[in-house]
Amino acid sequence: MAKADPISLWETTAEEPEPAPGPDPQGHCDVAIVGGGFTGLSTALFCAEKGLSAHVLEAEQLGFGGSGRNVGLVNAGLWLPPDELRAALGPDHGPRFVDLFAEGPGTVFDLIETHQIRCEATRSGTIHAAHAPSGFEELRNRHAGWRRMGAPVDLLGPDEVAKLTGSRAFHGGLLDRRAGTINPVGYVRGLARAAKAAGAAISTAAKVTGVTPEQTGWRLATSRGDLAARNVVLATDAYTDTLWPGLDRVYSTIRYFQLATGPLGDAASAILQQRQGLWTTGSIMFSCRRDAAGRLIIGSMGRVIGNKDQGLSRAWARRKLKRLFPELGEVAFEDAWDGRIAMTPDHLPRIHRLADGLWTPIGYNGRGITTGTLFGQALADLLSGMDPARLPMPVSDMQAVPGARLRERAYDLAFTANQLWKSIA
Repeated sequence: MAKADPISLWETTAEEPEPAPGPDPQGHCDVAIVGGGFTGLSTALFCAEKGLSAHVLEAEQLGFGGSGRNVGLVNAGLWLPPDELRAALGPDHGPRFVDLFAEGPGTVFDLIETHQIRCEATRSGTIHAAHAPSGFEELRNRHAGWRRMGAPVDLLGPDEVAKLTGSRAFHGGLLDRRAGTINPVGYVRGLARAAKAAGAAISTAAKVTGVTPEQTGWRLATSRGDLAARNVVLATDAYTDTLWPGLDRVYSTIRYFQLATGPLGDAASAILQQRQGLWTTGSIMFSCRRDAAGRLIIGSMGRVIGNKDQGLSRAWARRKLKRLFPELGEVAFEDAWDGRIAMTPDHLPRIHRLADGLWTPIGYNGRGITTGTLFGQALADLLSGMDPARLPMPVSDMQAVPGARLRERAYDLAFTANQLWKSIA
């Protein structure tokens, strides 16, 4: 069978080699994990290190879903400012959640260092850039909240942001020195390598077609054989299907597209010199970063319309880069791709207990790298005996998002209109 086209630039440029397909699922394990992305592989690694037998089942290749299509920003916290997070999660979970996610990038980068994961890790921070004066006021409030916690974040004026980014387009920014960037496929493959070394089994091209309760746990039917497990973790987030009835209705989906230039060399030497990842305020954000080879990767909410050589998304990217970096001139694009993001109404993720011994973390709202890693670690603690009350957030029941599919169509129309407008305005 011919190999499918790469899912993103990250697959093409990852230094970590793609793992072998792994063993056919059979026998029994302590923990069966559906999904080979950040969450699934983090869960497998931490479970194996705790002496639990873990088996990852991935329908495609590792990182095929949102993990391999990620922007690659390793951020602290979530969309909500820390004060709002504490209020939303209450006095027990709120402070613990905020503290855990404040140190989340450190956990990711420690794993990268411990296991020598080759993923272009750069810990020079991320820049949340203000698209307008109102965006700068939002950042001022975020800065105040993080500084009350003693976090290493700096509020930057327009000149300071221009110096770091190489662009005069922003009204200020927030530099989070805890954060950084990675090649997400490299990180996924490195987690898999570490999990296998710790004793976990990983099977790719093993689509799970059924999850059935048994007296001693669960039986998972896959395209490559059956596996019995005492516990099951569904780690599929925005790529959740109908395997567990109703689970694909607890969030609404948006798409996020990206285009990557070829290596730009000296022409881009003043742009994001320290390789900070950048993302903006505003209701339809965009992101920009550079990789180790000097490519610029720019993206925004919506799906790819066209491809790297033609179409609306390419026109949007060309126009955006000209506005941000007018001295850059015309550039050619090397790749274009998009991925799905699971959004919840309150912008908070969920940890659901679907049945005895069956768990799912879901609804990452575009913060997959840190959230997936931390939730995988927490689930391993849980499955090795930790009190569920010590999870990062309260366990909740499934609750469908009203009008999720209508909401998705409205998002798609709005994001397409934004691409059209910004490509001509």
